[in-house]
This record gives sequence, C-alpha cells and structure tokens, in this order.
Amino acid sequence: MARITGMEVLDVRFPTSRELDGSDAMNPDPDYSAAYLVLHTDGGPDGYGLTFTIGRGNDVQAAAIQALEGHVVGKEVPETAGDLAALSAALVGDSQLRWLGPEKGVAHMAVGAVVNAAWDLAARRAGRPLWRFLAEMSPEEIAGLVDYRYLSDALTEQDALDILRQAEPGRAERTEHLLANGYRAYTTSPGWLGYSDAKLVRLARQAVTDGFDMIKLKVGGDLEDDIRRMKLAREAVGDGVRIAVDANQRWDVGAAVRWIAALAPFDPYWIEEPTSPDDVLGHQAIAEAIAPIRVATGEHVQNRVMFKQLLQAGAISVLQLDACRVGGVNENVAILLLAAKFGIPVCPHAGGVGLCELVRHLSMFDYVAVSATDRDRSIEWVDHLHEHFTDPAKVRAGRYLAPHEPGFSARMHDATLRRFRFPDGPEWTENA
Repeated sequence: MARITGMEVLDVRFPTSRELDGSDAMNPDPDYSAAYLVLHTDGGPDGYGLTFTIGRGNDVQAAAIQALEGHVVGKEVPETAGDLAALSAALVGDSQLRWLGPEKGVAHMAVGAVVNAAWDLAARRAGRPLWRFLAEMSPEEIAGLVDYRYLSDALTEQDALDILRQAEPGRAERTEHLLANGYRAYTTSPGWLGYSDAKLVRLARQAVTDGFDMIKLKVGGDLEDDIRRMKLAREAVGDGVRIAVDANQRWDVGAAVRWIAALAPFDPYWIEEPTSPDDVLGHQAIAEAIAPIRVATGEHVQNRVMFKQLLQAGAISVLQLDACRVGGVNENVAILLLAAKFGIPVCPHAGGVGLCELVRHLSMFDYVAVSATDRDRSIEWVDHLHEHFTDPAKVRAGRYLAPHEPGFSARMHDATLRRFRFPDGPEWTENA
C-alpha cells in the first residue's frame, strides 16, 4: 500500500496589485496568492492542493497547513470515499487546532487545502478528473462523505440519499452533455474597481463578443461612481446581457438597501456580498427589501452551518460556494446537497489563484450527480493566472470546457513555483 512520505508547503504570490487586477471596495491592492502544498508519496503520483489568499495572510495560512502534517505524513494514501471521509473527520476533529475556529477561519481553510490535496491524489491514482471521480461514486458513498452534525434539522443522510438517487438515472447523459457542451460561465474581468471607464467599456463589449451572457461589476466605493459605471456597462452590453454587482461586504443593511435602490434602474441581476458574510438576518432583511433583485453570497461563508442558516432564513437566492474557504471537497459536497434540498442555484466564486481550476469540478459534479440541472447556474470566470497551472481552466464561447486530466487541477508548473515563491523567488527579489 502506498504511503504519504512528506508534505511540502510553499508560499506563492503574484503581484496583481501592480495593475489593480482583482481590486474591489474592500481589497484595493490584492496580490493574488496561494498557500500551496504537495503530498509526496512512495508509489505513484503526488497530490496537490492550495488555499487562495491575497498577500501577507499567506504567511499565516502556510503555517496553519504545515501544522496538519502529522495527520497525513506516514499514513496510507486515501483512495476510496471511506478513506477520504475518515481523513476529513480526523483533520476537522483535531481538537487543539479546532479550538482556533471551530471549523472556520485560517485553521479550517488549512484543513480544506489538505483535504483537497488528498482528493487530487485519489483522483490521480484513479486516472479520473475529480468531477468524474466523484460523480461515478454510488449515492451511498457520496452521502457518506458528509458530516451531518449541525445539519440534521435541515439535511439528514436520508435526505442526501433521496437527492442523489433521484439524480442517478440521468448521470450518463449529463456527463456526455458536459463533455460536448461544457458549463455556462460569467465573467468578472471587465468589472474591477480600479479599472478606468474606457477599460470597463472595452472589456464589457469584448465579453459579449466572447459569448458571455453575464458580466459582474465591483461596487461599493462611491455611489456616484457606481451609477456612472453601471450606466456605461449597461450601454455597452445592451439589455439582453445580465449585469451582477458585487459589494465585497462593504455595507450595513440600510446602506445596502439604499445603494441597490440607486442602481436598480440599470437592472442588476444580483447583489453579491452586500454585508457581513456572518450576518444571516442582515442578508434576510436586504433580500426582502430589494426583491426581485437577487442576493448572492458564499465566498467568505465559513462553513456548512452558516450556509444552512442562510438557506433556512431565505436570505440568499444564489449560493456561491468556494473551493478553498471551507473544509475541502467533503464540506462542499454537504453544501451542494443543502442547496439542492432548498432548491437554490449554485454559482461558485472563482478567479483568484486556482479557484477557476477547482470550482469547475464541483459545479460539474453537482450537475451530473446532485442537482441534475444547470438552470440559472454559471461559474465565475476571471481571465488571469491560468497559465501557471498544468491543467488550466478553459472557457470557449462563454462556457467552461470539462477537464479531462486526472486530479483536481491544482498543480502549478515548477517554473511558476520557482519564479513566484515568496520571498526568495526572482519576481520578488528582482522587483523589490
């Protein structure tokens, strides 16, 4: 039996703040970064995972991942659903590290990075891309991945089995549909808050030409600026293209309602992260006040329990799970099942470093084996940093292509790791 012989953790940072790529009202100067890990084995492929950050927080995140080394090094390589469920439970259940959350923040994101790397390793050994590796499991195996503690008032294991069994008959057809047609994408590339009006208009028009039927703009810095930018974007794309807006947690409840009312003439499709991601009742109040404009959130929602409450409260119309914010694939399976139970579409958060690469697997698994629909669903697309991955996400005519290579698509090129490693990579030493 193959064993994990070592865990290597690297701090990888990209200087995106130089061109204001990724800039928004709360994060004006992000350097998109990844706390990146490799699970080395003594037989067969290695496994790769990461957690996305935006700069100096990577110091803390990398240290948190390293603290989990004892749970994996020297252990047998996980290959089955049961193995991966047991590993997730062991990592989440480390009581001394769990105390730092529990099940949230840096410690929980570290768990997610290791869990995701283990899934990458298992899928590589199976010779399958992760979305197919997961979707080809039985309903019983998939349901067994989930920790139902704190969820059973909203989702039981029997509920999960019912959802999965209902979706099972059409799996083969939906897999073929994905392979032939891909999965709908929307783009945030035109909408960064630091971009000039001319750049916004040019990129918005280009998005329509490239086949996207939805774009997203960052808002929340200055209301008059946002009104002007929304007007320019709407004129650029016309009435047939959706425009979502994203405040990145900028407002209190009252300010969110007033701001969206001012933008309403330009028909925003959803408002994303209008207030604190922890404020369930705040989201509920905003949703009631601005309907039929949708409320979307999830990239900073810290665990399945918070998602459960948002759904129970009717506080969101769009669920935006993140591949690296929660405890990895296992917890994201729980979140997908919750969304299916409540009938809420999932439109994952992406962009960043590696998030587009990872979340496409989760949405495609959801379509094949969980929700069995792609209605009102799309995956965020941000067109930068993909060239650093060995299995980069690809979008054609506004649709994500289904990945074919084995694994979870988290592996970076060795040359990237050498150049962008912080603080001693040439990108940082030569441009200090």
